[in-house]
Amino acid sequence: MTMNTSFKAALFGLAALGLTGTAASADQLADVKAAGKIVTATDMHYAPFDMLTNGTYEGMTKDLFDEVSKELGVEPVYQDIPWTAELPGLEVKKFDIVIAPVTITAERLERYTFTLPIADATVSLVKAAANTEMNKPEDIKGKTVGVQQGTAQFKQLQAYGESLGGVTVKEYGTTDEAYADLAAGRLDAVAGSLPNLTYLVKNRPETFALFEPAQFGEPSYFAWVLRPGEDSASFQKAINDAVLKMTDDGRVKAIQEKWLGTYTELPREVPTK
Repeated sequence: MTMNTSFKAALFGLAALGLTGTAASADQLADVKAAGKIVTATDMHYAPFDMLTNGTYEGMTKDLFDEVSKELGVEPVYQDIPWTAELPGLEVKKFDIVIAPVTITAERLERYTFTLPIADATVSLVKAAANTEMNKPEDIKGKTVGVQQGTAQFKQLQAYGESLGGVTVKEYGTTDEAYADLAAGRLDAVAGSLPNLTYLVKNRPETFALFEPAQFGEPSYFAWVLRPGEDSASFQKAINDAVLKMTDDGRVKAIQEKWLGTYTELPREVPTK
């Protein structure tokens, strides 16, 4: 009698676990819609994507994500988080998505879920406008070049410097700090994504100039980042569907032209490397 009762209890326990497992299976899109908001993280010191102007958040990222949020029917919550804390914070669920432009790399694709590209991210170089000694990317050999720490551009700069025979790479917490040192003559150049550097030169042509050609890395793209796993699948699809809709109706083009002065057609699928 006792054994039979125990057996029934065990079966009931297994069934309960099964029900609990089903109930616990998460769907991030459903959670976001239930909350009525998307909690984001970005670094608001990465013009033209993310900026604080007189204490107000603005930029290309905000314009794009405002529209995506409208398509999803939720309100965006924007948080200013240092870049080096963003992906770790995403992993421990401090926020729903990282909207700071993150370069898609093979290594990151294994660890995170990426949305469709939102901009070109090909690594490039900028110098002081008065510098006539350096023009081509290979001219940075033996020079000191600044770059934001923890970025794909940092890794590409390191690899490129090694291929040239040596470049001193100086890391910065923000691109603004690197630009300040370049303007003050403490750096020979700064490496970053082409859109960021194009925006910098467009707004401060008396101080900065692009190398010719500016790009030296393999073509790459920026995207937004979600946590890995099936829980994020519907969330990723909803965001991608919104981006494609915005691409087809011209909103992406208008936002790019507003902030970058030009339009770059982007892949309609997430790159695999």
